[in-house]
Amino acid sequence: MDDAILTLNAGSSSIKFALFARQTQLARTPELAGQIDGIGARPHIKVKGKDGQRLDDVDLPLESEAPHRGALAFLVDWLHGHESGWRIAAVGHRVVHGATRYSQPIRVDEVALEALKSFVPLAPLHQPHNVAGIEAMSATLAGVPQIACFDTAFHRTQPTLAQLFALPRRITAEGVRRYGFHGLSYEYIADVLPQHLGEKADGKVIVAHLGNGASMCAMERRQSRATSMGFTALDGLMMGTRTGNLDPGVLLYLMEHHHMDARALENLLYKESGLLGVSGISQDMRELLASREREAREAVDLFCYRLVREAGALAAVLGGIDAIVYTGGIGEHAAPIRERVCTALGWLGLDFDAEANASKATVISRPGSRLTALVLPTNEEWMIARHTARFIDT
Repeated sequence: MDDAILTLNAGSSSIKFALFARQTQLARTPELAGQIDGIGARPHIKVKGKDGQRLDDVDLPLESEAPHRGALAFLVDWLHGHESGWRIAAVGHRVVHGATRYSQPIRVDEVALEALKSFVPLAPLHQPHNVAGIEAMSATLAGVPQIACFDTAFHRTQPTLAQLFALPRRITAEGVRRYGFHGLSYEYIADVLPQHLGEKADGKVIVAHLGNGASMCAMERRQSRATSMGFTALDGLMMGTRTGNLDPGVLLYLMEHHHMDARALENLLYKESGLLGVSGISQDMRELLASREREAREAVDLFCYRLVREAGALAAVLGGIDAIVYTGGIGEHAAPIRERVCTALGWLGLDFDAEANASKATVISRPGSRLTALVLPTNEEWMIARHTARFIDT
């Protein structure tokens, strides 16, 4: 029986999972992958096999108490009932925040678990669910190694100045600094860059991870030098329902004149803004690109403007740019967004190839272009699985 790695990304109401078989090496394509939605309400599981075939699509008979633990226990039972020559040797968890303490994946023990809990104030919307996933799996799969892989870790290579806010040192000492996120995605792209750029991969590269959450990262020697997200996943680019960069004075205005408290501001900034807020129509870029409404066009225009502005800032930090990479749902599939941003970056030496862009090519810049533009799919699950495999290889 072969070992397999289970990867988990636990959110407030959903759990994404994938199972990677390990034979002579870790397969890049999972044996199966899926998601449990509606946790705490009407939980539902969807699972697909490695060839895309549907393996299951049903509601779950779960009790309302400890819904995450119940969902994960169901998942383990489901996996055991469908296993075919493999067993779960370790579980890799996406954990949003590792603070300044963790710059590499770790095997979670009681001490580490308490540390992860202490980071909850830094990521209150994500960290509690990541921790709950680890605790639930530790109980369900007793003795199986639980590995935490951090979304912040990739950015710990940034210079100190890139991580600081202009705040009093006593507040910085509390951990209020720029952390950056989407690190597992950026780490995967950094890993595969040599296959597409050769020696240029170690040059000055900007990666745009564009999805419902969106950020950009400036890399040199395939290490993070600066990123658009900061203390939280709110900062930087405009997103599906998040504001991105915002003058803090706006928050003071809303507090004073609209009497909004922390919970009301949290809801506004995380759930009511971004593409959804500006358009009043949808957070889905596909719907907005298809719409003829003026508000939809303005939301798309603002999204692209913010991308171009952030790319210019990151290019300045790097002192130039050799390549730009698009990844994530919007980055990989929204050709009109790539076209508008690439056209605006022509002054940096990008000779955009519209035909290649429309045909879903990997390289969307013309031969001879000083700046190379690429479209690369990311694979955060495989990156988690690879990190996790190393713990059971040693």
